[in-house]
Amino acid sequence: MRIRVLLAEDVDVLRETLVALLELESDIDVVASMAAGDRIVPEALTHLPDVALLDVDLPGTDGLTAAAELQDRLPACNVLILTGLATPDSHGRALAIGVSGFLIKDGPADDLVDAVRRVARGERVFAAGPV
Repeated sequence: MRIRVLLAEDVDVLRETLVALLELESDIDVVASMAAGDRIVPEALTHLPDVALLDVDLPGTDGLTAAAELQDRLPACNVLILTGLATPDSHGRALAIGVSGFLIKDGPADDLVDAVRRVARGERVFAAGPV
C-alpha cells in the first residue's frame, strides 16, 4: 500500500526538504504540499491523503484548527503534527482534537518517516512534546 501524504509547512526550504525526504521512500507519495493553513482542507478533500503532516504555526489557518476541521470533514485522514512550537497549549489542543501524532521538528528524519507509516496504519505517535 502506498501512503498518500499532504504536507503543510510555511518555511519553503523545510517544506521542500520534507517533500524530498518523503518521496525517497518507495511506499510514500506526497500528493499535495502547501505553505498556508487555509489550503489544507480544500487540498485534502481534492487529494484524499492517508496522512496530513501539519505544522502548527501557519499563515491563514493554524495547523491545529485545520486538523480539527479535517477530523470532521475527512475522518479517514490521520493527522500528524510536526512542530517547532511544542508548548503545553499546542500539545494539549492536539490531544483534545484527537490527532494521531505530535512530533518536534528537531527529531531524526528516520523517526518522522516511521511516524508517517505508523500513523497511516492507525497507530498514535506522541514521541515528543510537553505533557
